[in-house]
Amino acid sequence: MTDRQLALPSDDLTMWAALRRHTQARIGLGRAGSALPTRHRLELQAAHAAARDAVHSPFEPEIVAAGLTGEPTVRVRSAAGDRLTYLQRPDLGRRLDDIDRAHLPGGDWDVVFVVADGLSSRAVHEHAAPMVRATTALLPPAWRVAPVILAEQGRVALGDDVAYAMGAAMVVVLIGERPGMSAADSLGAYLTYGPRPGTTTDADRNCLSNIRPPLGLSYETAAGKLAALMGRARELGLTGVTLKDDSPPPPLPVPSLGAAPPDPPSR
Repeated sequence: MTDRQLALPSDDLTMWAALRRHTQARIGLGRAGSALPTRHRLELQAAHAAARDAVHSPFEPEIVAAGLTGEPTVRVRSAAGDRLTYLQRPDLGRRLDDIDRAHLPGGDWDVVFVVADGLSSRAVHEHAAPMVRATTALLPPAWRVAPVILAEQGRVALGDDVAYAMGAAMVVVLIGERPGMSAADSLGAYLTYGPRPGTTTDADRNCLSNIRPPLGLSYETAAGKLAALMGRARELGLTGVTLKDDSPPPPLPVPSLGAAPPDPPSR
């Protein structure tokens, strides 16, 4: 018998196996003495390493650009000159580098997509390009979509600075979310209409979180919700707490009975 089976009665094992079908949370792990069984302790350590790697791994804009074949892209940086500064000074991650701001293409854009590394470059490398493609495919042909901005050391509010400098009516920021112990590759999408640097607040944005198929939102579902919100934002001239997504959430995939959902690999 395993150390986990020694710690839990058979009825409890069956119960926890059934519950694990519905969550990625680590539940019913058992114990070895006063600690976790060795296997689960090692899994936690691997998940923690994956989360740290996601935060500190460098952003590689060329990976995203390669997934956007045929789409024009522009690379920019925030005012945070390096990763340590970015983590210690969130305010600098919200502002564009002055030189890069001067080289942004202006125009009468309906929307600009900003892909920023945020706190997980891994999430951006894996999910940003498919999300841009899936969303733009749902927009009406008459929409004027700006070149995709690939932003290094960027936070959500950096999109306000970008859109304002380019003259875009709205901005979609696709950004790596803070890694957790069950997911180090979660992508967030933040939509803001009429962004203004320094005055736009989080209450003025709409957010879609946990975009990471197959265990999170699929690209098709997230893009459908995002495109619908963009259309309503254009009609009403606003986003944020007054713009609602009334569609029901999709069901998430269910792991097979008795198997704990896989944790992201350490990279």
